[in-house]
Amino acid sequence: MLLAIDIGNTHTVYGIYDGITLRADWRVTSFVHRTEDEVGSCLRQFLRDAGLDFASVTEIGISSVVPNLTDTYVSMARKYFKLVPTVIDSSLDLGIAIHYKDPTAVGADRICNAVAGFAKYGGPLIVIDFGTATTYDLVARNGDYLGGVIAPGVETSAADLHRRAAKLPKVEFHFPEEIIARDTVSSMQAGILYGAIDSMEGMIARLQEEMTRREGTVARVIATGGFSSFLAEHSKIIDRCEPSLVLEGIRLICEMQKQKPA
Repeated sequence: MLLAIDIGNTHTVYGIYDGITLRADWRVTSFVHRTEDEVGSCLRQFLRDAGLDFASVTEIGISSVVPNLTDTYVSMARKYFKLVPTVIDSSLDLGIAIHYKDPTAVGADRICNAVAGFAKYGGPLIVIDFGTATTYDLVARNGDYLGGVIAPGVETSAADLHRRAAKLPKVEFHFPEEIIARDTVSSMQAGILYGAIDSMEGMIARLQEEMTRREGTVARVIATGGFSSFLAEHSKIIDRCEPSLVLEGIRLICEMQKQKPA
């Protein structure tokens, strides 16, 4: 079995694959001071709840955008699983070309989204990942990674608004019944959430124009990330929602590495 680990700035997601089947997945806070022993203990409990143990895991893949946590998880894999994990980056054989000026600057999560999105839907694609940042990744008809856009995420925007405005509270993420809100919380919810939808749809319109000119056809729009299912319900522009796309990308890239000639 493969243990796929997606380390983001806010959350870390674990997924356990039995072949191509995602048997279970779990989400925890990406606490940068967590030790390898704390991570190992947490994973032991999750695996036990799924009826598994460390011996069931024969491979580990890691996608990380938090360097300090990458080292922690690599050490954990060696200590608890006796495995050397595959750490996703642009130096691996990905089966696609990366058109970034500096390919090493592309986040591992964005690479995984591109690989998994193309494997499942072909190209061209626009993959939106609603995480700490909202990222837009463009995949060509032939699977090449073309580049993309990075914008503040929904949770990041809300936290910054609360932090910078003394009288504005933290709010839960619910779409208000009316866009013309009559209290502060509803006003903030309307601004944050409908603002995120309108920003996303405006950005997609711009990207579709460029992709159509470049690829000769309209790109399919795939949403992933923690807020993808929630926001996709309020936009007709998203074709499919794939919350576990990074985990699937980890699985596919690890499979590619095993298929390389010795």
